[in-house]
Amino acid sequence: MKNYSSSPRLKNHSTDRNSRKGFWLSALGLRFSLRDYAFCMATLLLFCLGSLFYQLNGGPPKVLLEIRQYLGESTFVDDHGPPTPRELPFPSQVIYNRVGKCGSRTVVLLLRILAEKHQFNLVSSDIHNKTRLTKHEQVDLMRNISTIPQPFLYTRHVHYLNFTRFRIEQPVYINIIRDPINRFLSNYFFRRFGDWRGEQNHLIRTPQMKDDERYLDINVCIMENYPECSNPRLFYIVPYFCGQHPQCREPGVWALERAKQNVIENFLLVGILEELEDVLLLLERLLPHYFSDVLTIYKSPAFWKMGNLTGTVKKHMPTIEALQVLYQRMKYEYDFYNFIRDQFHLTKKKIGLKSASQNLAHEPDFLRELALRTHEPLEEEEEEEEEEDMGQEDANIWMVQP
Repeated sequence: MKNYSSSPRLKNHSTDRNSRKGFWLSALGLRFSLRDYAFCMATLLLFCLGSLFYQLNGGPPKVLLEIRQYLGESTFVDDHGPPTPRELPFPSQVIYNRVGKCGSRTVVLLLRILAEKHQFNLVSSDIHNKTRLTKHEQVDLMRNISTIPQPFLYTRHVHYLNFTRFRIEQPVYINIIRDPINRFLSNYFFRRFGDWRGEQNHLIRTPQMKDDERYLDINVCIMENYPECSNPRLFYIVPYFCGQHPQCREPGVWALERAKQNVIENFLLVGILEELEDVLLLLERLLPHYFSDVLTIYKSPAFWKMGNLTGTVKKHMPTIEALQVLYQRMKYEYDFYNFIRDQFHLTKKKIGLKSASQNLAHEPDFLRELALRTHEPLEEEEEEEEEEDMGQEDANIWMVQP
């Protein structure tokens, strides 16, 4: 019998059949790969459409919420990822470019208590005698301020800084001013005789001041036109709101109008010291994450005891003739003060607070009683008897609108 299995012809036939089988298997595999690729692309397209649908509708599909609820509220990222960033209040950058002798020490004492209570960063500069800066000094200061961890409140005696001019984010400004003549008198006697914190602290503050200048009668200073009692030294409040432009230091309409414009556009609130409690109440309403409970702290006996140590000593009122001259020299200061007082009362009206002052003629408070009466806890007045006994009519004789 012949052995066909070992025939060469049969071997060749078997080889051809195996090769054709391998070809069809490879073609079938290629066909399955294309299908898989198309399936993956279709899945990706559906995922993109699903993500788009998620964003347009402001939330995930219900099925994803059900799956998350089934798996649990916590995920690996929640448990092992970076901590959730702190949600910052708005505004989170506040500048208080405090005006000298306008209750700033009272407010700073309050801010130190509030910063610890509400956990915001308080940076209070110790520079008191450099309010006007060069361009490079402005940029350096603004950059330093912008690096303070938020929320922060920065305070310093400095004229208004325009952050947007140098393409830096503009913080919110707040401030407090007072009757210009009251402010001038407070500063005049403080430089010479200090406050209740120490009998000799004025000698440390102004060691170069000679006795002739220290004991110079304020009426002589005003009536004989000493530099300290005349312009441009009297043009003090407006530059804090006008800014760093050289013309801001020149008494005139340009600086006055620019200061008003900056107040409207860049200051959240400018209060008046004569109504300090209302100022604090408005700050508590407008900036609760900074000033919440400030009025309670301010009225506490412990705070008043601490604040009264910084009251200016040996302060007294000039004569009516000297006051009249002084008032005429400070006409731009009073124009700005009246503007701020009107804006402040308008804000109180919007909030629902009744204005304590109903003076429609824009008379400074001291004109009615010839007394330095403010709600500032840092001032303890020593007035002469003849000034206290002066009547209402006599106190208004000298007032002539400039």
